[in-house]
Amino acid sequence: MFTHVTLGANDVEASRKFYDAVLGALGHQPGVPSEVPMPGVWYMTPRGMLGVVTPRDGQAACHANGGTIGFAAPNPEAVIAFAEAGVAAGGVAIEDPAGPRSTAFGVMHLAYLRDPAGNKVCAVHRAS
Repeated sequence: MFTHVTLGANDVEASRKFYDAVLGALGHQPGVPSEVPMPGVWYMTPRGMLGVVTPRDGQAACHANGGTIGFAAPNPEAVIAFAEAGVAAGGVAIEDPAGPRSTAFGVMHLAYLRDPAGNKVCAVHRAS
């Protein structure tokens, strides 16, 4: 559905460390610094991109209140690894502890974090 998502960061290096850790726990490669299409660090997959960038308007980056970006986890263990890697890399665990939850969509394994810029991200694995 999406081609890319960008997140603003005031300290791109701190955010790179965080996203290299959490996305690495999900099996992705480290980010690549690039000035195009926007200055920052970019994470590429066969289906889309994540950019952690300096805002174009020159204003300070801030998080989207009510916004969350969910990353697919290949298994429940990756959800836990995501949470642990994120906290070790400067993120903050929020909401319920990482693990399984019963939802209207069945059992989902979830972990919610705030990145160094305050953006809310999560890892999600939905049990079959």
